[in-house]
Amino acid sequence: MRKVIVLSGAGVSAESGLKTFRDAGGLWEGYDVMEVASPQGWDNNMELVLDFYNQRRRQLLKAKPNRAHLALAKLEKHRDVTIITQNIDDLHERAGSSEVIHLHGELLKARSTFDHDLVYDWRGDLNPGDLCEHNHQLRPHVVWFGEAVPMMETAIEKVQKADDIIIVGTSMQVYPAAGLVNYRQPGTPVYFIDPNPSLRESHLPNLNIIRQSATIGVPIAVERLIRS
Repeated sequence: MRKVIVLSGAGVSAESGLKTFRDAGGLWEGYDVMEVASPQGWDNNMELVLDFYNQRRRQLLKAKPNRAHLALAKLEKHRDVTIITQNIDDLHERAGSSEVIHLHGELLKARSTFDHDLVYDWRGDLNPGDLCEHNHQLRPHVVWFGEAVPMMETAIEKVQKADDIIIVGTSMQVYPAAGLVNYRQPGTPVYFIDPNPSLRESHLPNLNIIRQSATIGVPIAVERLIRS
């Protein structure tokens, strides 16, 4: 069965009502991203960071998968699909996708500040005084600016084995995730879904541009792959 790798970003979840990571001014829903998405921000104001992610978590629990998420789950009936996402939400999983690699962590999990391997499912608010089993504060299980991306090597290995690649909901300008497409084998078809694709991607060989939003473009790409 042909292996399809999906590189997804915030534009997929935006159509489910979740805000994209940041706007042109470097803000995330009115917050300076470095205040809420960096180790320095955590050290400076833990309460602000916890409150920010508590708001995101409540928002996520009310959101539902959209047609893009559902189409990718449908593709699993016909192809071996792995989704490599920059998103910290669980909408791909809720839609039915079974193999999802979260490069930037998961909002519905918390981890120990003492031992990063201690990760807990977490659906409620995360507050000061919520401790791991070693009595250290829990933090969002999210990769912040300046931190390593633990799943990067796994993602590279998956891309290297891809027969087809779908890029959707991401400008592919945030590294190291943006470099993933460069690990594909020569000749691997790439389906790039974006209503306003930049010139940066236009040089890719075997590129199929679908100038649509995620909810329209992903079903188009999925049908093409099923027929191919």
